[in-house]
Amino acid sequence: MRGGAPTPAAGRRRFIAPARADVDPTRFAHPLFAAFADFNDVLVAPDFPGVAALDQRLGVPGKRLVAQDEDLLADGLHYERRIAAGCIATRAENWHDLFNALVWARYPAIKQALNARQCRDLDGEGSVGRTRAQAALTQFDETGVVVRVRDAALVHAWDRHAWDEVFPQGAEHWCSGTIAVAAVFGHALMEQALLPSRLLVGKCLVVQGDDDAQAVEQVARAIALGDVLNDPLELRPLPLMGIPGWHSDQDEAFYRNAEYFRPVREGREYPGPHGISR
Repeated sequence: MRGGAPTPAAGRRRFIAPARADVDPTRFAHPLFAAFADFNDVLVAPDFPGVAALDQRLGVPGKRLVAQDEDLLADGLHYERRIAAGCIATRAENWHDLFNALVWARYPAIKQALNARQCRDLDGEGSVGRTRAQAALTQFDETGVVVRVRDAALVHAWDRHAWDEVFPQGAEHWCSGTIAVAAVFGHALMEQALLPSRLLVGKCLVVQGDDDAQAVEQVARAIALGDVLNDPLELRPLPLMGIPGWHSDQDEAFYRNAEYFRPVREGREYPGPHGISR
């Protein structure tokens, strides 16, 4: 969602992805990339595919991946409006845009809902500037995760940032599917995951249920209807490397890292997951 993406805060260094040759292909066996196994050839090949070849390989419904160059940008269209018109501007040999394209191919309904919402907000933007909804939509597009849960008790522990209950003590719940990552959606999150050392935090929408695909469909509908992503504070942070099996060294000291497993801010409250009463 580059057309409305926020600029890095002062003093915060912009993430620079590693060169393709420096990425170990086995990195894509990490659970974070599990939903993109059908496109593993695109990820592990020694070279980036050309934009036209990527477009043909992915076949995004109703959209075309088009090379972002000066000729394309000369039309003056906002990035999101160009997508609404059918063209996804894509930079060649660029991890960020490659992952964006893969997410379009894997989760088109959510992507289309985000684009429609962004365009509606642009229509009403006037001189007010960036809205809270636009910020929420962009955050989810860049770092979003859909989490599916069955047990409200785990959500209440998450409310308190009681990470011991969510992760080490809750390990059996992750293993049994009582709580699960239904979709890693954020393409910036995937880009940062190229570096094994990164301790990633997803910004989550949470759905009650037993089926990952249904959870994704429910999120797409909720976004399209405007029921969610009207404010960034709706999104729940989740330290993804705390999930059992997502990090190589999940000992007691790891879970005591308060810079990563942060305590909840005073007064911070999260909306309840869809389908769970508070």
